[in-house]
Amino acid sequence: MTKNNLTSKNLDDWIEIGKIVAPQGLQGELRVISDSDFSERFEKPGARWLQSPQESYLQEVELVRGRYVPGKNLYIIKLAQVKDRTQAEALRNYKLVVPRSDRPKIEKEEYHISDLIHLEVYHQKTGELIGNVTGILWAGHDLLEVKLYQKNAQKEPDVSKPTPQIIRCQKQKNKPKTHKINTILIPFVYEIVPVVDLKNQRIEINPPVGLLELNQ
Repeated sequence: MTKNNLTSKNLDDWIEIGKIVAPQGLQGELRVISDSDFSERFEKPGARWLQSPQESYLQEVELVRGRYVPGKNLYIIKLAQVKDRTQAEALRNYKLVVPRSDRPKIEKEEYHISDLIHLEVYHQKTGELIGNVTGILWAGHDLLEVKLYQKNAQKEPDVSKPTPQIIRCQKQKNKPKTHKINTILIPFVYEIVPVVDLKNQRIEINPPVGLLELNQ
């Protein structure tokens, strides 16, 4: 397999599309958890790259075929260079990556996951800076993982529309003394996230009443 050195300088030139979690069978197939919304990343034959969990280099490989496992966000793929289960086992926890320039075309109101990470999140009605996006999760639909920055819990303004369903949230450990830092999951739907402004690196949300106080 061809190896290319990967440094912090060019790390942003690559996009992680999945992670190898286990071998599949005895013929060298691999089970890959997907981080991409595009099935062709795992089904269309062609060049892909592997990133070792320990080393800072990339290995070019050839994707031969792939198939989706319904309901598990999982693909079974076959790489030309991996001939048996022993070789497949050695690739456990490797990341599957592609060049950032090789991004599929999307519609006007669609967004690449990588474009949303680190965007600042504002309350649309108050203008308050709430936090920033730290990840995108999937639980039947997309969820924005947002790290909240607030000195004190604040009540949300009353809104005339019905309150959307409250979503699950997770507490962050090791909170700084000056701010409470919580991580909350926000459904990535228009009613709650009406504005995504990539040019100005910001997202505006209309959170349900009480959503931002769940972890206070």
